[in-house]
Amino acid sequence: MSIKIEVFSDYVCPYCLLIEGVLAEATQGLNVDIQWLPFELRTAPTPTLRPEDDYLPWVWKKSVYPLAQRLGVPIQLPSISPQPYSRLAHEGFQFAEAHGKASAYNDRVFRAFFQEDQDIGSLSVLGTLVDEIGLDKFQFLTSLDDGKYADRHEALLERAKDLGVQSVPRLYVDGQLIQLAFDPQTLCRYLMEKYQDASIKQANA
Repeated sequence: MSIKIEVFSDYVCPYCLLIEGVLAEATQGLNVDIQWLPFELRTAPTPTLRPEDDYLPWVWKKSVYPLAQRLGVPIQLPSISPQPYSRLAHEGFQFAEAHGKASAYNDRVFRAFFQEDQDIGSLSVLGTLVDEIGLDKFQFLTSLDDGKYADRHEALLERAKDLGVQSVPRLYVDGQLIQLAFDPQTLCRYLMEKYQDASIKQANA
């Protein structure tokens, strides 16, 4: 038996990079199926945030940097202004997932933006990133240019809307929304209890 964990996230959300490591540590040794699902915090033509304005530096100083330091994750406020739209990166994830590289793609895109200050809204940047993780760059770029994964992306966004997702990261464990905890031990204990409860129910069925 495995536990299904669905994670709605956006590549321009620093907390989504931070929860990635928490999840990896909390689920180590557990039989889990982690599925990353898209959510765009800002869709075109809604303007995206600018790092030179007051809001982002304030949030990062008060919340992001302290949390990242506690978790031991290197991170920096990207200088790209305005921040990129994430739609192409999300459609690119669908390509990576279809070719067995979902986890590697997720990690690479997050780190490119929040640790290397790369513009993940750029198709050429995304092409370089997928090449680095061993995917076919030409096939990737062709798929995105043709909109091969656009319909699936839209369907997943509709699912997020139906669930009432308004901020990320947002986690569902076996379909149940859980209170987000940026603590691997707390999350691991919750998952262990969930697994034990499911095992008992299965044994009594």
